[in-house]
Amino acid sequence: MWSSGEPADSYYEVRQECTDVPKTRFKIKPGKTLSVRKWQAAFTPEGHLDISKTLGRIQRGGIHPSIRGEVWEFLLGCYDPKSTFEERDEIRQRRRVEYAKWKEECREKFPIVGSGKFITAPVITEDGQPVQEPMYLVGASNNAAAEPPKDMDAAETGETGEAGKEGEAGEACKEGEACKEGEAGEEGEAGEAGSPKVIGETVANGETQSSINIASWQMMKEIISHGPLDKKVIQWILTLHQIGLDVIRTDRTLVFYEKQENLSKLWDILAVYAWIDTDVGYCQGMSDLCSPMIILLDDEADAFWCFERLMRRLRGNFRCTESSVGVESQLSNLAAITQVIDPKLHQHLVTIEVTCLFRHCKTEALGGGDYLFAFRMLMVLFRREFSFCDSLYLWEMMWALEYDPDLFELYEEPETAEGSKGRTKSIRHYGKYERENMKSGSAAEAPLPISVFLVASVLKDKSAKLLQEARGLDDVVKILNDITGNLDAKKACTGAMKLHKKYLKKAKK
Repeated sequence: MWSSGEPADSYYEVRQECTDVPKTRFKIKPGKTLSVRKWQAAFTPEGHLDISKTLGRIQRGGIHPSIRGEVWEFLLGCYDPKSTFEERDEIRQRRRVEYAKWKEECREKFPIVGSGKFITAPVITEDGQPVQEPMYLVGASNNAAAEPPKDMDAAETGETGEAGKEGEAGEACKEGEACKEGEAGEEGEAGEAGSPKVIGETVANGETQSSINIASWQMMKEIISHGPLDKKVIQWILTLHQIGLDVIRTDRTLVFYEKQENLSKLWDILAVYAWIDTDVGYCQGMSDLCSPMIILLDDEADAFWCFERLMRRLRGNFRCTESSVGVESQLSNLAAITQVIDPKLHQHLVTIEVTCLFRHCKTEALGGGDYLFAFRMLMVLFRREFSFCDSLYLWEMMWALEYDPDLFELYEEPETAEGSKGRTKSIRHYGKYERENMKSGSAAEAPLPISVFLVASVLKDKSAKLLQEARGLDDVVKILNDITGNLDAKKACTGAMKLHKKYLKKAKK
């Protein structure tokens, strides 16, 4: 039996040297948290799941870490609650075969896939030729920041000012600033004395990441010598080293990622996803979304499908054109919501009156009109604002609140699902947030995700501080960065629900 309020940190062990990692606020509470016993009791002998009771329990106290992965498969629409044990086994086996087929396709194009290794440096050019400077392959492995990624943190400011300097190298140590002394601190110059160790640098059988990069480059030279590569293959291979760079930065405070096999599993899943999703491919931030899946689900194929279902919800955020990024629509919605619920704050974020040195007053753009400071929160669902465990707790509460019993049919048979939505489902089978949308009639208009209201709730809580202290976008980012590790996931969801209700009422007027 659990003790009252048992901490859940022990399920996601942190490396000893990372002493500044925020402690989780989530506690396993008897009678509130969905336990193994309650989960098993929610199924009929045939395997039908009582989803309404399950959702209620998750909304009250989250999910016990030992069953989190299998519950997530239902929340994300991998399985229909009305299905039987036998039907789910058939679906699981079919999906594992399909994933194995895709992975084999990738391995044929690039044999490092599925080998237990990965690359952290480009091996071909954009025109499909081998890179001309193989020594760069060594440098890139010694310094994970050798080729800086298009950083989502810099996007929050649109420049590299003080707030924008916190890129991926700095972000990793926000999770645990005590990861220093050559273990997981800021990336220095490759090869310099005292330069930090990159997790995964020395891998199995005595190989180093440098040797893997060089061997991959030599392998590509051999493959290309037999004929030109297809354009799709070139574009895919060009993303593989960026996936590798992101993999060694992802959740690196966790003991789980000290094992090369786990890093490689994350890389393989992201590489396969980039291959099958030709529209979006791979973008920075996806590794943060995928990482929990492989920690929670032992089978690689099961973890892939859980990630793929999550991307069904979020891939629009990552879809880019020459003139826009998909998440911009959610940022615009955030601005519209803030304008309704806190017009004074919205006006402050859009423009600010400043007094210049020569006592001439003028109004200048604060830089917050596009709400770019919320870019990261929406892209990776608050992974950086919460501890690892609390971010999982937040996600499952969000998904339980948003739950739609038509999810499985929508993903598997979209045409059938669209015509039958809501016909035979009890209102209790929907999450609380989704029920509010149905009552207001907004469900038919592709309702906003609860994540947008979560950000709005954070802004509302920080409204006084933002109004008083924010004199530029860097100030906004700094104030919002201070919430890291200080947010309560359940209170955040409660605040989001209240704002959602308020917004629906005001929007009707």
